Amino acid sequence: MDPGTARISRYSHRLKVQRLPIEPVSQASANQRKGRCGRVSEGVCIRLYSEEDFESRPEFTDPEILRTNLASVILQMTALGLGDIAAFPFVEPPDRRNVKAGVDLLHELGAIDPAEQDPKKRLTPLGRRLAQLPVDPRLARMVLEADRNGCVREVLVIAAALSIQDPRERPAEHQQAADEKHRRFADPTSDFLAYLNLWNYLREQQRELSGSAFRRTCKNEFLHFLRIREWQDLHGQLKQVAKSLGVTLNDADAAPDRVHVSLLSGLLSHIGLMDAPGRSEKAARNDPSKREKPRRGHEYIGARGAKFAVFPGSALFKKPPRWVMSAELVETSRLWGRINAKIEPEWIEPLAGHLVKRNYSEPHWSKKQAAVMAHEKVTLYGVPIVADRRVNYGSIDPALSRELFIRHALVEGDWETHHKFFHDNRALLDEVEELEHRARRRDILVDDETLFDFYDARIPEDVVSGRHFDSWWKKARRADPDLLGFEKSMLINDTAGGVSGADYPDVWKQGPLRLRLTYQFEPGADADGVTVHIPVQVLNQVRADGFEWQVPGLRAELVTELIRSLPKQLRVNFVPAPDYARKVLDRVAPRSEPLLDALERELTALTSVPVAREAWDAGRLSAHLRITFRVVDDRKRTLGEGTDLDELKRRLAGKVRGTLSKAASTVERTGLTDWTIGELPRTYERNQAGYDVKAYPALTDEGDTVAVRMYETEAEQRRAMWRGTRRLVLLNAPSPVKLIQSRLTNQGKLALSHNPHGSVAALFDDCVTAAADRLIADAGGPAWDEAGFRALYDRVRADLHDATAQIVAQVERVLAEAHEADRRIRATKSITLVPALADARGHLETLIRPGFVTRTGWQRLPDLVRYLRGVQARLDKLPENPNRDRLLAGQVEALKAEYRRTLQRLHPARREDEPVEHVRWMIEEFRVSLFAQQLGTRYPVSDKRIRKAMAQL
Repeated sequence: MDPGTARISRYSHRLKVQRLPIEPVSQASANQRKGRCGRVSEGVCIRLYSEEDFESRPEFTDPEILRTNLASVILQMTALGLGDIAAFPFVEPPDRRNVKAGVDLLHELGAIDPAEQDPKKRLTPLGRRLAQLPVDPRLARMVLEADRNGCVREVLVIAAALSIQDPRERPAEHQQAADEKHRRFADPTSDFLAYLNLWNYLREQQRELSGSAFRRTCKNEFLHFLRIREWQDLHGQLKQVAKSLGVTLNDADAAPDRVHVSLLSGLLSHIGLMDAPGRSEKAARNDPSKREKPRRGHEYIGARGAKFAVFPGSALFKKPPRWVMSAELVETSRLWGRINAKIEPEWIEPLAGHLVKRNYSEPHWSKKQAAVMAHEKVTLYGVPIVADRRVNYGSIDPALSRELFIRHALVEGDWETHHKFFHDNRALLDEVEELEHRARRRDILVDDETLFDFYDARIPEDVVSGRHFDSWWKKARRADPDLLGFEKSMLINDTAGGVSGADYPDVWKQGPLRLRLTYQFEPGADADGVTVHIPVQVLNQVRADGFEWQVPGLRAELVTELIRSLPKQLRVNFVPAPDYARKVLDRVAPRSEPLLDALERELTALTSVPVAREAWDAGRLSAHLRITFRVVDDRKRTLGEGTDLDELKRRLAGKVRGTLSKAASTVERTGLTDWTIGELPRTYERNQAGYDVKAYPALTDEGDTVAVRMYETEAEQRRAMWRGTRRLVLLNAPSPVKLIQSRLTNQGKLALSHNPHGSVAALFDDCVTAAADRLIADAGGPAWDEAGFRALYDRVRADLHDATAQIVAQVERVLAEAHEADRRIRATKSITLVPALADARGHLETLIRPGFVTRTGWQRLPDLVRYLRGVQARLDKLPENPNRDRLLAGQVEALKAEYRRTLQRLHPARREDEPVEHVRWMIEEFRVSLFAQQLGTRYPVSDKRIRKAMAQL
């Protein structure tokens, strides 16, 4: 039976692999098969194909020289000096593509130099040695590499095994039994090591068994005896030839890695990298035509785009490694890698240095390496053996490396070096850049190209990195030390104009304080413009006075923007605004008075047009025209920043007080009940972290005791000292309360019972405190030493009873009037009057509340009676004209709202100052003038007078 097909070995010049495709046999092969049907005479042959098919087939099978790899033939011909194989007179010359494939393989093995034009000189010394070994050039290359790696003994065994047919048999009827026997020699990472294991086993068996017993053992274990003999004979021949070539066999066992490196030298085009899982699936999703049928086993990317899989009979089939090499690639149903081993990618590049292709991408400056680096990708026949390695780019592209070195290291300053010229140049650049920040311009410093041209004209072409520069500059600076030094004039553009550094000072002087200034030109940033750095130790000493004038360089722009913030009907009188700004600044002395005062006066003097304070709209100013205040600690860490100094002081009051307390820990005291502190200094000064810390000590009322605490300002000190002195006096003075209570009439007791304090005792304590305030004021205020305190104490103790009695009498009248006003408010039931009654009740609660006696003060207690009678007068007129009452109440509420806003702007320490309290009482007088004119006011008062007083706070 003749099916008419056979597996015929053919070499693929494209994939450089031996293929075994099934194809129709030639007529000669078909006739040979027919003859074998009978040895003596013609037999009977049934052909399973048509006669027309037979007649169409070629007469003879292609000769083997046309179907095989010609590397061995070319090597021998070149070694014999037979000239160019393409010109050799073959009977049937091979395909030139197969000739080129053979030459390429010999070049891969390092046997010939294809660039050499003379065929006689094309063979390399390594190629001459390869030609003397009676095996395939790949195997010969392995043996010679093994000599370098000290593993010739092992590689000779493997090379001989690869030269013959596999001695392991696998009969169809005993496949499982054969696999079990052969599995003893398998290695999970290498099929090559299986040959070594088998070789060692056979040597042991031969030593222990007789010839016939050894033959039977081979048969029982599915090993072909004749192939084993052939293996051993070829090994002996190779061993003998190797010795003649000077190859030395190793005595000790070689490491498996060294064996595999040696084998890899002959199999460089047989390496494979496992294909990324899912790559074909992603391609199929994008293009359904690329969808592949599922295949068994993992697929590897091989040389020249080939894709192969580990042969199922390999020990690596179930657990394939990422990198593999195969002794042969054979195509049957698919391309299979037979006899495989796991390899490491770092073994490949040293062996394939003459074959790899190197691609470079992303050249960039590396500050750490002081050189231009790039990402290198190394491929061998298209297989990436190095994916992304950083390499020095200087030797690859010197011109680009030099340019990047100059731009990044020298122009941009991205370099860590000790060269003096470099640091001097960077300092000059920083100085000019700082001037740009201060002047808020980007056209002062020359561009990078100017700096590049400066360096480019002076640095040699071979300087491509920091190391090259160091070597060159070491000699060049001896001849001309100033060769690479900048001059400030060359860094400033001709168009920069007359920008002066004096207009943008480094420090802000305020009295003895010198506060550091920094400049930032980043529109939209929080600290855009000028920033004053204030150490927290001296925050209490810094005043807002003068900062509204800005630094000289921004002052003209500030005044211009302020003029432009005026309402249009007023602004038209000062056009063009920059000209008027210059005229005003020429006529004033900056920081000698408030800025708005100077502007209002000078603009009016120039145009005779008055400018009211409320006409200015500071909210329209650009952010960079407002000075930013940044408070820092002794480690230069920012504690807080903002454009409102008073608000910043309020926010950081706790930190400032803690800093002052820490600085004056030797002065502060607690738990005092008598004066035991000697003389109390009015100011405390100490140098801390380079700054003169200034604090204001004062007695502090803590209820049952008195303490000595530090305060930021004299105003806070003054208030705390008053209260602390008062508490210390009252802690020691006998209380007059019982005596005064015993002399009260029933009517007085009834009036005092209607108090907001919650008890009569609390009310009397409030009266005693107010009496003490009066006596301390009459005595000239608090004392600062023990003698002064004793004198003050004696005077208060002597007159405390009388003063308290007088205040209690006044409070009795106040509470009687308050009770009457409250009764009348409660008695009114009209719904239409509810808003006015609610306002009157709120007013009453503001005047009469816990602690009102001390808060009002003994001087204003008589006025309080008048204010309460004013409430009653309002209640009298309310039913007659509720609309009038509502309008008058609106006027008062507008002033109160403005007063509340004024209080919010003020530092908490200033909210109890006498000028601030005076405005509050002015509003009370204003109420009287509106609702009870018949009672009269203490002094002339109006809404304009009140607003003017608030503006002056």
